[in-house]
Amino acid sequence: MTRRVYLHIGAPKTGTTYLQERLALNKAALGRHHVHYPLGLHSSQFRAALDLIDMPWGGQREDVRGEWDNLIGRVRRHNGSVIISHEILAAATPAQVKRAMADLEGSEVHLVYSARDLGRQIPAEWQEGAKHQRSRSFARFLTQVQSSSRSRPDLWFWRVQGLPDVLSRWSGGLPPERVHLVTVPQPGAPRDELWRRYCRAFGIDPAWAPEEASRENVSIGTAETALLRRFNRRVKKAGLDSEQYRALVRELMVHQTLAQRPGMVKATLPPPAYPWAQEIAAEWADWIEGSGVDVIGDVADLRPVPPDEKEHWHDPDSPRNARMVDAALDALVAMTLEAAKRPDPSEQITARLGRAARRLRGQ
Repeated sequence: MTRRVYLHIGAPKTGTTYLQERLALNKAALGRHHVHYPLGLHSSQFRAALDLIDMPWGGQREDVRGEWDNLIGRVRRHNGSVIISHEILAAATPAQVKRAMADLEGSEVHLVYSARDLGRQIPAEWQEGAKHQRSRSFARFLTQVQSSSRSRPDLWFWRVQGLPDVLSRWSGGLPPERVHLVTVPQPGAPRDELWRRYCRAFGIDPAWAPEEASRENVSIGTAETALLRRFNRRVKKAGLDSEQYRALVRELMVHQTLAQRPGMVKATLPPPAYPWAQEIAAEWADWIEGSGVDVIGDVADLRPVPPDEKEHWHDPDSPRNARMVDAALDALVAMTLEAAKRPDPSEQITARLGRAARRLRGQ
């Protein structure tokens, strides 16, 4: 039996967290159908992807050296279909793509890229940046996105979200029928439609992976994001390290607390930005048609849908103060409950907290 490798390279914020957990949960069941999702000791292919793209990523770079080679070793032990999936792979440079393809030589490689319309992706990536300790305003982020080059991008957003550029970087030498573009459905589609589209891209029957995933990379509202941005500035000054930030802030405060708040106001593009975003979608549609790649879904899904003209736009940079205070109280309660579970702090920890507090006060 030959080996067919499906290399899913992103994009971020296209249901990838759900997809990867569902593949992992159903690993044994898929294996009985000769579909393999190789994982090492860490239940994600993030470490291997980070090793390939060679970025610092919050101080984790040194910890992941050799992980890409380890993943390739596991891939080579399988016949049938093998799925590699992580959204940060979209950022790979041409040299890194060349290395990946050389490492997969001898396999029938299929490229899978998932894309969502810019009307949803731009606010989603801005929020994701806040979850990674960034504090820039939405207005500044939108200006950067609109003014940056899309053909030779330096900005992370376009490196992973610029559909023609990503596919051009990754698909060199592959016949177009082995390049699969999965479009994320517009709101209102059946709940499992995206999952079914992924299954078609990977050549699997959805029934082979019956166990549902519960984990998603959840979004937060405008008030919650504004709170997080301000918190990021303070906590950076206080000296919280990246590992503690991931556990306490991103996981406990954001995912488990702020993302669960009812009635959140979604961040959306300002209405004047929609014609620009729709123009890019039209350019992408022309590129897709000319490329001959396999489209799973509908290219029309990539066209941003503007809000109703009567609908009031909420500026993500100016949420209501009362909503921010309420979100802050929820976050404080969650942090207090977590602190109550832990042993009493030692004198050393108490002294460290005191030093952090003095730094915040500028003393």
